[in-house]
Amino acid sequence: PQPRPTIPQPRPTLSQGSHVFPTAQAPPPLRRAMSSTHLHSNAPTATQTRHLSQPSHGHRQRVHSTGNASAPRIMNAAPSQSHQQIRVHGNGHCEYSKCTGRKKALCIGINYKGHRRELRGCVNDITNVRRFLTSQWGFKDGDIVMLMDETANPRQMPTRTNMTDAMRWLVKDARPHDSLFFHYSGHGGQIPTKDGDEIGGFDEVIYPVDYKTAGVILDDEMHRIMVKSLPQGCRLTAVFDSCHSGTALDLPYVYHTNGRLRRERGVSVHAWAKKMARADVVAFAARKDNQRSADTVRRGVAVGAMSYAFVTTLSRRPTQNYQELLRSLRDILRQHSQQKARLSSSRPIDTRLRFIL
Repeated sequence: PQPRPTIPQPRPTLSQGSHVFPTAQAPPPLRRAMSSTHLHSNAPTATQTRHLSQPSHGHRQRVHSTGNASAPRIMNAAPSQSHQQIRVHGNGHCEYSKCTGRKKALCIGINYKGHRRELRGCVNDITNVRRFLTSQWGFKDGDIVMLMDETANPRQMPTRTNMTDAMRWLVKDARPHDSLFFHYSGHGGQIPTKDGDEIGGFDEVIYPVDYKTAGVILDDEMHRIMVKSLPQGCRLTAVFDSCHSGTALDLPYVYHTNGRLRRERGVSVHAWAKKMARADVVAFAARKDNQRSADTVRRGVAVGAMSYAFVTTLSRRPTQNYQELLRSLRDILRQHSQQKARLSSSRPIDTRLRFIL
């Protein structure tokens, strides 16, 4: 009989729909860093790492929010949703989404209950994010899919099949100026790449609840399903609260907080060009690919540091440009963890423009 895969210490990101770990190689490990304050006597400390990858261990940091999984208080109304079209040098036209069309969201939170690398705040994260989207940005509950492992409904379990099916649902029939939102809170990790298109030689993966039998989800697959399939002028905003998620959507453009593009080394021009897409896709991650994302406690409730920072800063000040938002995220993360926020995109963007959903 073939050996059953084991969970490494950190937690990975998404893998391809058709990808299942070979039996000779265990999936990357699940892990999330915890601080010295214990949530439970037999649980990790208040800041658990979320990482499952084999070659390098990563963590995801979480913060406790107020109340029982309650979101930070929404203080301001949503900003008016208008954006402009721009021309980008070198690659023709790139149309920013005005986010005036249909709004859809997919939120995935996995605590891996009963596992030795169990997390505490991932389901709280997506509960807070859903409240944030509906109360501040005009999303409707009927257009938000929630996958979590604290449910009796098999259709809501974050299995590999349900996760990839939900990703396809998110982008189905997408049109210009639609606003799509993807949030993942769970374990993430890295595996050696086979196609040579990754910086550092590793693919990022995320861990479904059934990853032992069904495999992980690679960044390449997530890019194919949720990025390449979108039309020009459609917006996809993604937030990852997991280890090794800095490039989990495989987007080619990465930004400094001053709005300037970072130069990523070690990837061929051909591989870099393959990562580009027609759509207006932006992703915020809790860390660089070589960092760990962790859980932490905020006023008695476990939440992810990146999830908490994203909801908190846009609740306090909805009108921010990309540079301001990235700096705000890093300032909040610095208070609760050693993580850094990272912004990446499918096309060059003017980071002085206002962020909208």
